[in-house]
Amino acid sequence: MDLNNIDVREIVEKVTKEVYARIGTQGAAPQSANLSFTGSEVAACLEHSLLNPDMTRETMIAGCADVKKYRFGNVCATPYLVSDAAEALRGSGIPVCVPIGFPHGAASTAAKCTEIREAIKNGAGEMDAALQITAIKSGDWDEAEKDLCEMIDVAGGRAKVKAIYEQGLFSEDEKLKVLTMIKRCGADYIKISNALTGKKATAEDVQFVRSIVGKGIGIKIDGGVKTAASVKELLAAGADRIGASASVKIVTEG
Repeated sequence: MDLNNIDVREIVEKVTKEVYARIGTQGAAPQSANLSFTGSEVAACLEHSLLNPDMTRETMIAGCADVKKYRFGNVCATPYLVSDAAEALRGSGIPVCVPIGFPHGAASTAAKCTEIREAIKNGAGEMDAALQITAIKSGDWDEAEKDLCEMIDVAGGRAKVKAIYEQGLFSEDEKLKVLTMIKRCGADYIKISNALTGKKATAEDVQFVRSIVGKGIGIKIDGGVKTAASVKELLAAGADRIGASASVKIVTEG
C-alpha cells in the first residue's frame, strides 16, 4: 500500500465520529463496559516507569523490588540501568522494558538498532521504540517505515517491540497513516504516548486506535494515569498495558 496516496480524511472523520458516538466526547468508557478488573489484573497490566532523568541505581533496584512485590507487567528502565534492573528481576519472570530513540525518534536507524542490540544483550525483554518522527512530518513515509521495520527485524523476536505513536504531534491524516504503518511492520504493540504534549491518557484515544488497527496488536497507553479507576477505564476501552510512574499508589489505593 502506498501511504502517500491514501485518501484518509473521509475515513478518519467517519471513524472518529463512530468512536465519539460510542464513548462520548469526555473520553469515558462505555457505560456497559466491564470495569470489574481484579487488583492482580490491574497490577499485571501496569508498566512501572522509572525513567526520570535523576534516576539512580539504588532507586532502580528499590523500584524493581516493588515490581516483584506487586507483580507489575514490567519495569521501564533507562538504557544505562537495564543490566541492573534485569539482575534485580532475575528469576521473577518479569521483563525489563527499555526506551529506544526516546523521546524524539530523531536518531538514525543505525543508532537505534545499536541501542536495541545492546539492550537485549543487557537483559531487556521489551522495548518502546520511537518512530522517525522527522521523516513522518516531512512526508518521507518510505523512510519512516523502513526505520521501524529494521528495528523490529533487529529485535528478531528476542524482545517485544512497542512502536511509539506520539499522537499529539500528528494531523488526522498522519494518524491513520502512522497506525497503518505500525500494524503492517508487525510491531507487538502500539504505544499511545503523550510524552511530548502533556496530554492525559483517555479511553477515547484507546478506542480510536483500536478501531483502526483491530484486535491483532496490543495497545499500551500512558500519560498521567494515577488511579485504579483510570486504569480500569483504559482497559475497558481496549488497552492491554498502561504506563505509569504511580503504579504503587494505583495498586495500594485502588
